Amino acid sequence: MYNDPVSKEHREFLRKVKFKNIEVKIAQILILIAFFGLWELAGVRGFIDPFLISMPSRMLKTIISLAQNGSLFLHVWVTLSETLIGFAAGTVLGVLIAIVLWWSDFVSKVVEPYLIVLNSLPKTALGPVFIVWMGNNQIPVITMALAISLIVTIISVVTGFMQVDEDKIKLIKTFGGTKMQILTKVILPASVPTIMSAIKINMGLSWVGVITGEFLVSKAGLGYLIVYGGQIFKLDIVMSSVLILSVMAALMYVLIDYIEKTILRGKY
Repeated sequence: MYNDPVSKEHREFLRKVKFKNIEVKIAQILILIAFFGLWELAGVRGFIDPFLISMPSRMLKTIISLAQNGSLFLHVWVTLSETLIGFAAGTVLGVLIAIVLWWSDFVSKVVEPYLIVLNSLPKTALGPVFIVWMGNNQIPVITMALAISLIVTIISVVTGFMQVDEDKIKLIKTFGGTKMQILTKVILPASVPTIMSAIKINMGLSWVGVITGEFLVSKAGLGYLIVYGGQIFKLDIVMSSVLILSVMAALMYVLIDYIEKTILRGKY
């Protein structure tokens, strides 16, 4: 006779958890529908000025119009490619530098005050400097995204490394483990949640950096569309661009969250 390894009580608990997650998703969707519905109604009834705040229906028409003339896909691709490059560079460099700082206590102590200063520095103020150094192209935009996200990634990951259980490290040392083995067998596996959390933060900062860079120097991209729409007083373009940005950022977050859950599921 087949013995079910999952008890009746545990199965009931899992069912309740799944049902609660479904309820949360439904509530989130209903809130989103209610928000756009009330926004549209307020515009139709004249409670808000559609010229200044736009309306969901006008934003939809603007998006369709931009898609039909082909410019929407160009702007989306430019912003997305810049964000992905800045995000990947910030994440990889941040983790590598964090490993170096963990590896060498001397380097960590030397660099620490500089990291604090750089973290408090308003990176957006460096935008004009990047433009002068690198020219009027996509490179300053990507550099802006990298500058905003890199230091935060380094600090977050290093902090996670330092919080790993010392007993585990001592155990590896007791058995004659090298520093590389401590890094690969203890530090990195134990820091997966920290690294994934830093990646999520890095993702948001990369979007901010790219859009800020496109505000300053860009001939295409959603940041360019926002500036262009504001200059010609077409707030439908501005709000449509913001909406597209929100959707893209949300989809990217969902993807990273799925990757994190997959990694943690396989790890544990």
